Amino acid sequence: MSVQTWFITGASSGFGEALALSALAAGHRVAATARDKSRLCTLRSAYPDAVLPLAMDLTKPEEIGQAIAAAEAWSGGIDILVNNAGIGYMAAVEEGQDENIRKLFETNFFGVASTIRAALPAMRKRGRGIIVNVSSVAGVVAFPAFGYYSASKFALEGLSESLHDEVGPLGIKVMAIEPGGFRTGIVERNLRSPRIPGYESTVHALMDMFLADETGTLAPGDPKRMADIIVQLVNSGSLPRRLILGTDSWDAIMAKESAQKAEYDAYREVAQSTYFDN
Repeated sequence: MSVQTWFITGASSGFGEALALSALAAGHRVAATARDKSRLCTLRSAYPDAVLPLAMDLTKPEEIGQAIAAAEAWSGGIDILVNNAGIGYMAAVEEGQDENIRKLFETNFFGVASTIRAALPAMRKRGRGIIVNVSSVAGVVAFPAFGYYSASKFALEGLSESLHDEVGPLGIKVMAIEPGGFRTGIVERNLRSPRIPGYESTVHALMDMFLADETGTLAPGDPKRMADIIVQLVNSGSLPRRLILGTDSWDAIMAKESAQKAEYDAYREVAQSTYFDN
């Protein structure tokens, strides 16, 4: 197995850190990013010759370009780009605040798109590369209280789907992963807005359930297992366009697909009644 260079965003904690450790344990190099580079010290100390710590804020395109350039110069080329960094936002749609909504999309979508655009020229020139976009079950199924977060991940799913077909003929592979509840600490870091009366039994009840889940019942997924799966798939060279991770994610996505097909089928005649009569 050849040594690969992984570029992993949000590598200071959660899934990003687990993935960095898994890739390093497999003998690869990792260019690891975090908004605060000092949070990558532990990773660098464990693998001093194989880790390049980089400060990168996804809301600052100039930092993205600098980090990608530094990784390319350090390793001779990024083989695997993992867009993992992201933030959450729990709020009813009516409770949404412009500042939080824009910060969410700047991080979860626009920052990812900027990172992809910065990495693609070198990958395209070499005629190879892998891009892994960390989406979510919420990128396929929208839940109350997660409307804005889902919207950012739905956007990432659409981008990933188009990108897959655009760069596939150029030798570049794209995979979106759709995890369910994993113990990454994202719920604790979620953006929040002041609550509006009327949503106590729906949105707020769900929010409170997540916030009270101190034992991780709603997040049964092990980030290390998820990381090991991604490294193994990348090493195998066989990547699906989308990868569901977690029984909770599988069940939710399959239930939506079934219900959506039934609803579409019920209105098939309406859907097919819109053409001009010849």
